[in-house]
Amino acid sequence: MTKKTTSRRHFIKNTALAGGAFFIVPRHVLGRGYTAPSDKLNIAGIGCGGKADVNLPYAFNNGAENIAALCDVDDRMAVNARKKWPNAPYYRDYREMLDKEQKNIDAVIITTPDHMHAVQALAAMQLGKHVYLEKPLTHDIYEARILTEAAKKYKVVTQMGNQGSSGNDTRNVETWIQAGVLGKVHTVHVWTNRPVWPQGIPTPTGQYEIPKEVDWDLWLGTAPNRDFNPAYIPANWRGWVEFGTGSLGDMGCHFIDVPFRALKLGYPISVECSVTSVFSGFFKEEFYTDSYPPSSKIHIQFPERGKLPPVEMVWYDGGIKPKRPAELLPDEPFGDGSGGILFEGTKGKMVAGLFGTNATLLPTSKMKDAKLPKSKYPYVEGGAEGHQTQWVKACKQGYGAYTSSPFKEAGPLTETVLMGNLAVRSYNIREGNQFTGRKKLLWDGANMRITNFDAANAFVKRNYRGSYKLEL
Repeated sequence: MTKKTTSRRHFIKNTALAGGAFFIVPRHVLGRGYTAPSDKLNIAGIGCGGKADVNLPYAFNNGAENIAALCDVDDRMAVNARKKWPNAPYYRDYREMLDKEQKNIDAVIITTPDHMHAVQALAAMQLGKHVYLEKPLTHDIYEARILTEAAKKYKVVTQMGNQGSSGNDTRNVETWIQAGVLGKVHTVHVWTNRPVWPQGIPTPTGQYEIPKEVDWDLWLGTAPNRDFNPAYIPANWRGWVEFGTGSLGDMGCHFIDVPFRALKLGYPISVECSVTSVFSGFFKEEFYTDSYPPSSKIHIQFPERGKLPPVEMVWYDGGIKPKRPAELLPDEPFGDGSGGILFEGTKGKMVAGLFGTNATLLPTSKMKDAKLPKSKYPYVEGGAEGHQTQWVKACKQGYGAYTSSPFKEAGPLTETVLMGNLAVRSYNIREGNQFTGRKKLLWDGANMRITNFDAANAFVKRNYRGSYKLEL
């Protein structure tokens, strides 16, 4: 095979095996700091605004890689990316982009609303493209399971965008807990200051003209038909159940990732919740099921795992927090401004902030003489900020290369996060005059099924609109 007929994908895939191939120009010939075009990863961006303003530049890495194609259903969100990479072909429909550019791209970064994650990621993987997918991995539990299986079937490098999984603090906390610093951990409290967007509100009404820059049908994608309303975009879609995954989806994959790894949690066995309602008059509660509640408290139970004891995880959002531990002095910080994590074990307690930052034994005076083991897990170059570039390097090495949050781990984590939403959405199901969803739901993880309340299973897997499908 000559250089002229060698495809980019074939080259990237076989670089490790053909490291001394005759047609690679040595870097010292090109000059210091120069990256040969054949060494660059060609990356497509599906979703060009919001978090893509971070993901794409980090992956681009000052020109070390190539942004080869761009796609967004809202031209307004793509303005900056199109200016930065004017030579990248631009599309509105990800399916058209993947079809026309599949020979020109090696990998895809997906930064779109949650309800489109699964179909976009699967379409890319089925073409053999490596995938970086923003958190949460998917909108539904079933989708997370499918993407986990797809990454293995299509043998592509994957990474979920929970950048804290590449941080030093996550690795330190994981090491300390597995070394038995807290004894056997039996309870974890996790909380966030989210939502910072509207939730617990009625469905917006009114007739609005669709902006010419927006393809509303493509934006809706897999979701049911509904009229355009500016209340949904560009960012408030997170609070609507058809599009987003609420506070849990936004921050759960960050906060819950730390205990999920440290405690080697798998499928939970039950979930229950309580949520706030809106009072519209004396003794009258309103539950707006089209949007997530203003706040919630969720209990998720995990079984024994070998010699590890059962664990109860309690999630709080919307301003709710767990009780301050007695060991924490009144003026000492409890988590950070965005939330926190509290571990309770048989030998002590530990509190940490987002991504496990500032992890501190309680009482805090213990930290003075504590001999905490060094991380047994390798640190990632650049820490959390190196999350995207770590994935890029792994793409060049090929399937099997290490990433911090591959779908085989991000998928089960996302399923646990979405169990909370399953409970929340089941909470107000009525049968006659009874709210039958307000009870503990028992979960069969292997078969993805609630075993004691069949109505709740409607939230495990969505029905897609139109021709959208999710088939391996």
